[in-house]
Amino acid sequence: MIDVRELKLEKGRRVIITSDVHANLSLFQELLAKVNYTTDDYLFINGDLCEKGQDSLSTVGFARKLIAESDRVFITKGNCDVVHDYVFNHVEGIKNYMQQRKNSILNEMMFSHGKTLDDFETLQQLGEFYRTHFGELLDWLDELPIAYETDDFIIIHAGVEDIPDWKETSREFALYTPAFYEKEHQADKPVIVGHWPVVNYRANAVSSNCPLIDLEKKVIAIDGGNQIKKDGQLNALIIEGENITYTYVDGLEEKTITRNHIDELGRVGTVTYPNYELRVLQEDDHFTLCENVNLSIKQWIKNEFIHEGNCKNDLSTTFLSVEKGQSVSIVDDRHEGYTLVKSCVGEVGWIPNDCLV
Repeated sequence: MIDVRELKLEKGRRVIITSDVHANLSLFQELLAKVNYTTDDYLFINGDLCEKGQDSLSTVGFARKLIAESDRVFITKGNCDVVHDYVFNHVEGIKNYMQQRKNSILNEMMFSHGKTLDDFETLQQLGEFYRTHFGELLDWLDELPIAYETDDFIIIHAGVEDIPDWKETSREFALYTPAFYEKEHQADKPVIVGHWPVVNYRANAVSSNCPLIDLEKKVIAIDGGNQIKKDGQLNALIIEGENITYTYVDGLEEKTITRNHIDELGRVGTVTYPNYELRVLQEDDHFTLCENVNLSIKQWIKNEFIHEGNCKNDLSTTFLSVEKGQSVSIVDDRHEGYTLVKSCVGEVGWIPNDCLV
C-alpha cells in the first residue's frame, strides 16, 4: 500500500495546488506572488520539485523553508524527486541519463563538490558520495508521501489505479503512469494529478497548457508542461469553497497586438507526444494539411516543422483571433508569415506577423 496521508482542512481557507515545478525556482516564486500566497493558505505541491530546470537543490531548499514557515504546506513525491533510486539500485542506465540531462539534481550534487561521473568507478561509489554529502536531503525526499486525501479531493502525482480501493495503487503507477485522464478510476472524489502535460490531451482541441478540470470524470490535471514545452507554464489551481479557478506564469515575453485579426478558418489542435508521424494531404504557402497517422485526425502544421514525414516537435495547430491593444505572450516569432502566441487566457495559436508590427 502506498503512503497516503489523510488531512482535515479548515473550512474557509484557500487551497492552492501546483505541481511539476521542475527546478524552476524563480517561476515558482513568481507564481506564489501572483496568487498572493500567505501562510493563511493551504499550499500543496504535487510532486516533481526536481529535474529539468537548473535549480533542483535551491528549489528543494525553498520548499523545505515553506514547510518550516507553515503547517499548511504539503508536498507529495513525484517520479523526478526519486531519480536517486536508480543510483542506489545500481541501474546502469542512470549514467546515460546524467550525461544527457545536465539539469539534474544528481549532477547538481556532484558539481557542488567539484565532482563528475568520471570520478566514480561504480554506482556504489557514487551512492556512497550522495549518502555522505546529501543523506539528510535524500531522506527528506524519500519520506515525502505518495498522496494526500482530504474530505474533498485526492492529490497524487500521476494517478490511481482503477481498483475498488485506490490506496492499493502501486508505487509505480502512482508516480509514473502516463495520461491518467484517459483512464478510469473508482475513487469517490476528484483526483488531482500532475506528471502528464495537459496539452497532450488537446490534440483535437484549442491548444492550451491550462488545467483540465473534469468533475464528472473526477479528474483534475494541472501539469502545464513547465520546462518541457516551449509554450509551457506553471499552473496554480485555486479552491475556495466550491469555487475552483486557476492561474499560471510562464516567463514568456509579452507584446501588444497592433491590429485586429479574425480567424475565419476555425482550425484547432496540437501535435503532441508521441504522435508526430504525418501524411501530407495539402500544401499551402505557410501551413500544410496533414493526417496525424497515430490519431487519424487532420491538422494544419507550419511548414517549417515538417521533416521527413514527421512533425519535429510538439506544436500548436490552432489559429487565434486577436484584437488591437490586446496583450499576448510570444512563443515563437522566427517563422515566415505567422507568429505563435499565447493569449491572456492561455490559448496557444498562430496569428499573422503583421498583427505585431
